[in-house]
Amino acid sequence: MSQRDYFEKDYYGVLGVTKDASNADISKAYRKLARKLHPDARPGDKESESRFKEVSEAHSVLSNAEKRKEYDEVRELVGSGAFRGGGFPGGGFPGGGAGFPGGAGGQAFDLGDLLGQMFGQGGGEGAWTTPGPAGRRGPGRTAGARRGRDVETAVTLSFADAIAGVTVTLRVSGRAQCTTCGGSGAKPGTSPVTCSTCNGRGLVTENQGLFGFSSPCTTCGGTGRLIPEPCQTCDGSGVVNRPREIKARIPAGVKDGARVRLSGKGEPGSAGGPAGDLFVNVHVAPHEVFGRRGEHLTMRVPITFAEAALGARITVPTLDGPVTLKVPPGTESGKTFRVKGHGAPRGNGKPGDLLVTVDVAVPKRLTKTQRKALEDFAAMDDSGIRDHLESAMTAPEQG
Repeated sequence: MSQRDYFEKDYYGVLGVTKDASNADISKAYRKLARKLHPDARPGDKESESRFKEVSEAHSVLSNAEKRKEYDEVRELVGSGAFRGGGFPGGGFPGGGAGFPGGAGGQAFDLGDLLGQMFGQGGGEGAWTTPGPAGRRGPGRTAGARRGRDVETAVTLSFADAIAGVTVTLRVSGRAQCTTCGGSGAKPGTSPVTCSTCNGRGLVTENQGLFGFSSPCTTCGGTGRLIPEPCQTCDGSGVVNRPREIKARIPAGVKDGARVRLSGKGEPGSAGGPAGDLFVNVHVAPHEVFGRRGEHLTMRVPITFAEAALGARITVPTLDGPVTLKVPPGTESGKTFRVKGHGAPRGNGKPGDLLVTVDVAVPKRLTKTQRKALEDFAAMDDSGIRDHLESAMTAPEQG
């Protein structure tokens, strides 16, 4: 894909958000579309798979503040028509500068450099460059290098594993580095050679006064290199479609719906470009006893009427083992107690707490002895718990 393809794409339209959408709106729109279009949700639906990749690509740019800023700047410049017809009206640049306006702080910038920073590539079809010796690639650039696509997958964890953290093995299908040639594209024992037409730049430039218009080298296809003896496994591409297993560490305390990023674990880049990222959507299975409220765990424990009235020490479970909880005399149903340090991990290294809510259980059946004991208790009970209602039950005087 050329640089022009990148900035002509409407990533906002792909996600269905406005240009002034907040990061939260962008993430919300992405999650909604990702759940709908994920290949696991629509197996065999090629159109949904293609849309899913477009949505992931759009999110990878718009969710990154720096990439989004640069993307907006480029689209604004291109949309203004400033580069049509070989430059700005009059054949030059405002103020006689040798670059393009619109950079941070009003500084000039090179559009080819800007796009290369955004997408990890050093030029492509329709890239503008300044002519002469200064037009060489910057340090570390590889001709035609492109960043690999980001990949999405999902994993379901048990409640206990989500709290403790766990290493999982993910099985991802798609483009992966060819194991025969190590991603070089060349037959084992041989190596790619530098393209003599473009001298390894991947671009040929036609100078037009103060600036030049660069296009991909037709000899090497913009890669800057040729492969005399291609690898028979991948036909010289350096990548193959195959399943691969990736071990991923899911951090302790991860919440249901979290999205974990594994840098460089996505699809491999081309021509020496960096690999994309792997995003893992985490689902946490519910627990039969524990719930969660932020960094705190929650649970409900039944106690008897006698325990509530007289007080008691009861044993309650935690994810770290059982603990003893003191229930003071006169405890009402619905009272919540805090067991410190037995919740979920949090960023400051200190775990949250376990919140235990007690429910006073009323027996549905009583033995004769129990009934007699309760009747004796009721006869002696002079607490007057409903005395405050008597005034409301007094009949009003007739006028």
